Amino acid sequence: MDRFVSIAGDSHIGVFTRVFDDIAVVPPEVPEEFAARYEEALKVEIVRTTIQRSPIIGSLLVGNNNGLVITGMATEEEIGTLSEYRDLMLLEEGMNAAGNIILANDHFAAVHPEMDEEFMDALSDFLKVPVIPLTLGDVPTVGMAAVATNSGVVVNPRTTPGEIQKLEQVCSLPVGKGSVVMGNAMVGTGLVANRHGYLAGVGTSGYELGRIEDILGFEEE
Repeated sequence: MDRFVSIAGDSHIGVFTRVFDDIAVVPPEVPEEFAARYEEALKVEIVRTTIQRSPIIGSLLVGNNNGLVITGMATEEEIGTLSEYRDLMLLEEGMNAAGNIILANDHFAAVHPEMDEEFMDALSDFLKVPVIPLTLGDVPTVGMAAVATNSGVVVNPRTTPGEIQKLEQVCSLPVGKGSVVMGNAMVGTGLVANRHGYLAGVGTSGYELGRIEDILGFEEE
């Protein structure tokens, strides 16, 4: 299967879409061909919406099988659409680009290190996972510096051994370094994945795909 995809020629598919085990949330205007690629590779139902009237879904939405976290500036219509699939937690104040500042799966969540303990406690209760403050390669926007599924975590290639150790302490999953689109360290901007499969931005090399497959437990096709 061809694992490469773009949105109108843009390889930053992780900025514009967000994938879970059962659904993929995409902007309303993406072509049917693009949506079909997601359905085939990831075995998901396509949910078309904006968030905060913006197409940058991946930057504004995150979550796991227990709930979704979105910016508090989402419209009532957007909230209604997403509420059909999960309970929602709205980020009302401060940093609210949920997909940028939170990395999550069903085992853990990592957050921007400047998030306060009250928020981390609330997030832990909502997603039903332990929550830790973290950087990855000294990058605080952990949601775009990594991709986490329930099978593994692909992290920024500059992630330090200490940062990897912190991740391994909260999840019993493979954690490995990878990149996308010929060396882009912000792996979350150019990779979407779930337990069924993955897609990478156009321009990702064969070596990079091999690393992704190895870490997330997919066999080469």
